[in-house]
Amino acid sequence: MSKKQKPNFLDYIPKRNTRFPWRENADGNVEIERKNRGLFNRIAQICFRKPKVSRIELDAFGSFIWKQIDGERDVYRIGKLVKMEFGENAEPLYERLTEFLHILRSNDFILYVNLRRK
Repeated sequence: MSKKQKPNFLDYIPKRNTRFPWRENADGNVEIERKNRGLFNRIAQICFRKPKVSRIELDAFGSFIWKQIDGERDVYRIGKLVKMEFGENAEPLYERLTEFLHILRSNDFILYVNLRRK
């Protein structure tokens, strides 16, 4: 009997979610737009003048990673590019990269093209 092998996160291939438009700002950093929808957001927009669209600005590290996410590169290859760009400043590289990708995924900003949800 063989055990199912747990997938290696470094083999995951992230892809940007097209529901969230993005752009580079004047500083070269990425800004991701998220529309604030739903009843509670609508009430906050009316009562507290909350914006209809939130813009999430990524730092240089996050912006570089975001630009590398193309639906073809796996996490390992993205990590290699980050290492080339930032050198020792990227360390601990894969811990930081993994955490950042988990945050992007938990906010639905990215999907994994080679991973099926159960």
